Amino acid sequence: MKRDYYEILGISKSASADEIKKAYRKVAMQYHPDRNPGDKAAEDKFKEAAEAYEVLSDSNKKAQYDRFGHAGVGNNRGGFGGGGMNMDDIFSQFGDVFGEDIFGSFFGGARSGGGGRHRGTKGSNLRVKIKLNYEEIANGATKTIKVKKYINCNTCNGTGAKDKGSVQTCSTCGGSGQVRKVTSTFLGQMQTVTTCSACNGEGTTITNKCTTCKGEGRVYGEETVNLEIPAGVQEGMQLSMSGKGNAGERGGAPGDLIILIEEEAHTELQREGLNVVYDLHISFTDVVFGTQVEVPTIDGKAKIKIPPGTQSGKIFRLKGKGFPAINSYERGDQMIHVNVWTPQNVSSEEKEMLEKLHHSPNFKPQPAKGDKSFFERVKEMFS
Repeated sequence: MKRDYYEILGISKSASADEIKKAYRKVAMQYHPDRNPGDKAAEDKFKEAAEAYEVLSDSNKKAQYDRFGHAGVGNNRGGFGGGGMNMDDIFSQFGDVFGEDIFGSFFGGARSGGGGRHRGTKGSNLRVKIKLNYEEIANGATKTIKVKKYINCNTCNGTGAKDKGSVQTCSTCGGSGQVRKVTSTFLGQMQTVTTCSACNGEGTTITNKCTTCKGEGRVYGEETVNLEIPAGVQEGMQLSMSGKGNAGERGGAPGDLIILIEEEAHTELQREGLNVVYDLHISFTDVVFGTQVEVPTIDGKAKIKIPPGTQSGKIFRLKGKGFPAINSYERGDQMIHVNVWTPQNVSSEEKEMLEKLHHSPNFKPQPAKGDKSFFERVKEMFS
């Protein structure tokens, strides 16, 4: 079972963006693989912290996590959310979190994939809308969609180069992706490290570009994506599918695919949180004599008994016939509101019978036993 992201970083839900970053730095430094060589447990905690930071540092993902837990941001790489990040993904965060010279200062030199040399430019995120009916929301659904987006160029395999010989080590930075500059001050020598402007930190330059993608390493195309929608999603909820957005330039990491959930209106039912509401209209005679009726539910039809003397406005409850909660075993109910239908047109014979009933004491409104009159309730309010 996945641990709580706030627990992993040792912070509260009210932590600010700076506090989240500071907490991540502390945990990442503690469990960094270079400081714990061969320690699989430390590596797992290092990845776990990176996953937590990826979600909590993004305001949209954090909001979804706070509302829906792990289901709101997903559980695995290639599925929803950021779980199962690889080392290249993690080290690509370090330039923003630790600064450009983190590896030179703490780990003895630039490391491929983080802080210095990196591959290409990360692709942008994409957003799609998925409309689900009540049954799909209640039970979960598998959707297959076609997404038009930038995909890796098959001709050059995303490198942007015509051939391997066209990729040359950058002469400015020597392939490190960084330029180090030492200046003398009255405090002594100061070293600064910046991203190489000649190769944009990639460490390589292309002398002969791919003719298919014009050196970008990607082309505009289409990809078929399978979506596994968890049960219990709600209108307006956003799910994030890592790595399924636009492909990055020249081998850069792909963006994410953001799925916005829309609920398809039901012809007879209405949703109120986890509960489902149905308005049942029955005749006057049905509530007098009692009856058995069939009502629609998310899962099909259900029969309920209407006892004799049922009043208009009575609510019957079908336990567990509502929607499941996305992050627990809780499930809502179905509420059935009884509405007594009043005929608008009656024959002279029917009118005569109703006139007789009108004068019968049994057909006069009677307060339920123990109910207080209107005046008694008003008197209590002002006493």
